[in-house]
Amino acid sequence: MLTVAPEVEVLARFGRALADPIRCQLLLALREAPAYPSDLADQLGVSRTRLSNHLACLRDCGLVVAVPDGRRTRYELADPRLGHALDDLRTAVVAVETDKTCVDAETKGCC
Repeated sequence: MLTVAPEVEVLARFGRALADPIRCQLLLALREAPAYPSDLADQLGVSRTRLSNHLACLRDCGLVVAVPDGRRTRYELADPRLGHALDDLRTAVVAVETDKTCVDAETKGCC
């Protein structure tokens, strides 16, 4: 039975998913269109085993769903609004990256 997670839990799950570059790439790829694991592994240049582990994490976080398709399984974002959220996060990160607020950013490698 599916349940709706509280807001803080949703944000924590999203953060956990985005903490790994491969999972970020997976989410961005699935934002474009649903896909099969073998295609995703080829697209991202990772082994199928490694990809499978990351897909399991994203499923556990509730961000992607596995859809049976004959003898294969297709993956897609659990909710289309996640694609919009990813777009918003991408543009927010770009805005932060170009705005160096620390006067020592160049020498300390921060901000």
